[in-house]
Amino acid sequence: MSRSAEELVAAIRERAGAEPVRLGLVLGSGLGHLVDAVEGVATDYADLPGFPHAGVSGHKAKLVIGQLEGVRVAVFGGREHYYENGRSDAMRLPLEVLKALGAEGLILTNAAGSLDPANPPGALMMLSDHIDFSGRNPLIGEPSEARFVPMTEAHDPKMRAALRSAALSEGVDLAEGVYAWFSGPSFETPAEIRAARILGADAVGMSTVPEVILARFLGLNVAAISVITNMAAGMSDEKLSHEHTKAMAPLGAGKLERVLRRYLRDLD
Repeated sequence: MSRSAEELVAAIRERAGAEPVRLGLVLGSGLGHLVDAVEGVATDYADLPGFPHAGVSGHKAKLVIGQLEGVRVAVFGGREHYYENGRSDAMRLPLEVLKALGAEGLILTNAAGSLDPANPPGALMMLSDHIDFSGRNPLIGEPSEARFVPMTEAHDPKMRAALRSAALSEGVDLAEGVYAWFSGPSFETPAEIRAARILGADAVGMSTVPEVILARFLGLNVAAISVITNMAAGMSDEKLSHEHTKAMAPLGAGKLERVLRRYLRDLD
């Protein structure tokens, strides 16, 4: 753990208590309302030195530590994307802090474009695997041998099985598929989408993959769920924009919240 993380953990524990956190949750575009569902202590990223500014609209740049469905969680109301400052490791410090707070697992959420007509806007897709289409890696420059992180089961099978069970219990359809990370901020071209489909992608987005890599590097188990907000470029007549993404996110956000709450209630 870096010195910065140690100092932040000490400050956070002073405010929110020393009880270990069990699970971390990173919220994607348009999904920030879950920040307000946690009964606990909220801290603005701006008051946590080294934390990202999370400058994309639709994100609530707060860390909230407290109880959700009886489980002590750390909820990150926003993330910094690679396209904001060209840093694929922008979420390293927050995840170091999460690990030091005692968490064993991390659930990532995002808004994504679908490459599968069977998963239209409003659908949920749990990541079974991912493709780093951008070619960026958040561990570039890491000096230790730990940088050689195995990614065969990057998306934890046990967490995925539990989320699948939670969705079934709630009567929520939860597709599974491969997520391709593009750097953004421009949306993909129809030709890029055709290439991604050939490579086996089922959804595309501009986040999540760096955090999966960092989390595995830190020893956290990971699962991730996409809220489908649009069909990818060339697959429909939709006009893609960030405003469209934020407007469509609530279609799946309610279902996602039900799945996450049930997952937490069913832990153990």
